[in-house]
Amino acid sequence: MSFKVITEHNDARTGLLKTSHGEIQTPIFMPVGTRATVKAITNDELLEMGAQIILGNTYHLHLRPGEDNIKTLGGLNKFMNWKKPILTDSGGFQVFSLSKLNKISEEGVEFRSHLDGSKHFFSPESSMQIQMDLGSDIIMAFDECLGHPATKDQIEKSMAMTHRWLKRSKAAMTRKESKLFGIIQGGLNLETRLKSLDQICSVDLPGYALGGFSVGEPIEMMHELVKVVGPKMPKDKPRYLMGVGTPKDLILSIDAGIDMFDCVMPTRVARNGTLYTWQGKINIKRAEYKLDSGPLDPECDCNVCTNYSRAYLRHLFASGEMLSARLNTYHNLYFYLKLMERAREAINNGTWDEYRDDCLKRFG
Repeated sequence: MSFKVITEHNDARTGLLKTSHGEIQTPIFMPVGTRATVKAITNDELLEMGAQIILGNTYHLHLRPGEDNIKTLGGLNKFMNWKKPILTDSGGFQVFSLSKLNKISEEGVEFRSHLDGSKHFFSPESSMQIQMDLGSDIIMAFDECLGHPATKDQIEKSMAMTHRWLKRSKAAMTRKESKLFGIIQGGLNLETRLKSLDQICSVDLPGYALGGFSVGEPIEMMHELVKVVGPKMPKDKPRYLMGVGTPKDLILSIDAGIDMFDCVMPTRVARNGTLYTWQGKINIKRAEYKLDSGPLDPECDCNVCTNYSRAYLRHLFASGEMLSARLNTYHNLYFYLKLMERAREAINNGTWDEYRDDCLKRFG
């Protein structure tokens, strides 16, 4: 894998990330395919809307159908017939979110499945092996993700263990096609964030991520920390902000030098009737759209906006039709990917400041 910065505008930048399954133009948003599928969307539709890489979830795929079965069937790409790159998270966030069902030690985390209560154990070594068996292009190190709030002592201890686990994760890597990214933690304190940055980046890796955000903190805290920490991440490596966020979050983070994003938000809220447009967020279930024959977003050229009215989308949602989730999800993902495409164009063309300010005015 290789990464090259193409254009810079202050801290914002475009880049080209090459993997064993193809190239990725950054900044990029990665649709989340938790269980080897992006909910309600086919792979052909993902390609149609410009998806370059998707994310899979180690925890969920380990529980069902199991990495051994996926490996036997030729790896995750072949299993789900996705020919472009795949990034898998380590399962750490899911394991630690099961706080009442897990037991943490230096060796790793013992936890019970949310499906059937069966016991499982994740260590840095086993998480790497699962991800390698899945055949991931980008593998995330096993880390501890603290919730909010956390004391400074808790944060310091967690950071130290995340650093030790990163070294073990790197030592466990044996598949040359899979590349490891380390995860910077440090809570919501600038001092500990910068300390974690130094710890994690002292281990030479193909890329680095910011983890531990969107865990219940005021969103302004994340914006301020990313603004400072993002530009301090290694310049010659891809920078990934995990699990974030809204269009405003993405624009502010690109401005801070972040290259890669993922979030379940656009797909999750789509199924609940919330849609992102270039005029702002709307809730399609509202009665005001009952007789609205106009397109969902007059500034969008996706298949949904060019073929269906707001009234029809509202009818599908109100009727509980499966097509509602499909069309809503298609539009939201298209919107997010177009937001990234226009960001790349603006940075490359030297008009990033204007594009950023326009987006913040629209979505702020």
